[in-house]
Amino acid sequence: MQGVKGHLWEQVVLPTVVRKGLLWSPANSGPLTVRRQVLTVHDVASIEHPEWYNRTFAAWYRWMTPKLVHRVQRVITLSEFSKRRLLELTGVDESRVIVIPGGVDSRFCPRPSQEVERARQALKIPSPHYVLSVSTLEPRKNLQRLLSAWASCASDIPDDLWLVIAGADGSGRVFSCPDISSVPPRVRITGFVADRDLPALYSGALAFAYVSLYEGFGLPALEAMACGTIPVVASNSALPEVVGDAGLLVNPFDSEAIAAGIKRIVEESDLRDSLKIRAIERSKHFSWERTADLTWNVLHAEAQAGPRTYAKARNATAADARSVVPASPQRLS
Repeated sequence: MQGVKGHLWEQVVLPTVVRKGLLWSPANSGPLTVRRQVLTVHDVASIEHPEWYNRTFAAWYRWMTPKLVHRVQRVITLSEFSKRRLLELTGVDESRVIVIPGGVDSRFCPRPSQEVERARQALKIPSPHYVLSVSTLEPRKNLQRLLSAWASCASDIPDDLWLVIAGADGSGRVFSCPDISSVPPRVRITGFVADRDLPALYSGALAFAYVSLYEGFGLPALEAMACGTIPVVASNSALPEVVGDAGLLVNPFDSEAIAAGIKRIVEESDLRDSLKIRAIERSKHFSWERTADLTWNVLHAEAQAGPRTYAKARNATAADARSVVPASPQRLS
């Protein structure tokens, strides 16, 4: 169920199903009457930037999220950035919030050239040489500035290099409409891309441009890295935590800085080679198996309802998260 019916079911029916059991709510929302609950909050963008969302959607989460995080037993979030924003915006006690990074599926790895070519043909990409962007087409993905950056640097890079933007339109129930008013030459907007084609699409790209204004984690950047594609990403929110020193960070509010990042990857082959190695190696620190194990530790501790048991799980989780703190990323002014 979606929309109002889905929220009504969650708030009214789900508590009667849970009864006295422990509930894990994995996607930002949960029943306000269930205190024995672990809540995963992926980000708080709808609280900080309601203008990016459908008005009703934003109003609901701005009202519900602060109340819910104070009622549940524990909160899981995916990055230190999201934790900081959650603490500041809701005032929840820091000891109740745990960071467990997301992971990347093993199917995301460098794919053979024939598979890349099949995906390119299927998606009608005009050239085998392209810079890729993968995201839902919604305001915070900053696509208008990416397009402006491409228009700025297109004349300085090879004529057969294209920008490929892959992704479906965001749901009107959730997002406001993105501003994509002008599309420059040598841009292919593919629309929705099936999961089976994504690893090959990433693998064939010269670079991955992901200049989102706000990310609670940044899964597409991690998927690209696992496929050996160099990320050029925004220097804000959670993306530096994911990319570390395996890509270039650019100011997402400055189209010229984005253009400079793209040009640098295109022009500097030695940099591309070194960052490709770093990207693949860094991606190995993130797996869904690790994410699941850490999440299970928290859920098991909360089900046992023993504070000493939870303290051990919390300390283990924190130590494990620190093991993948990124090295100093490369920044472009």
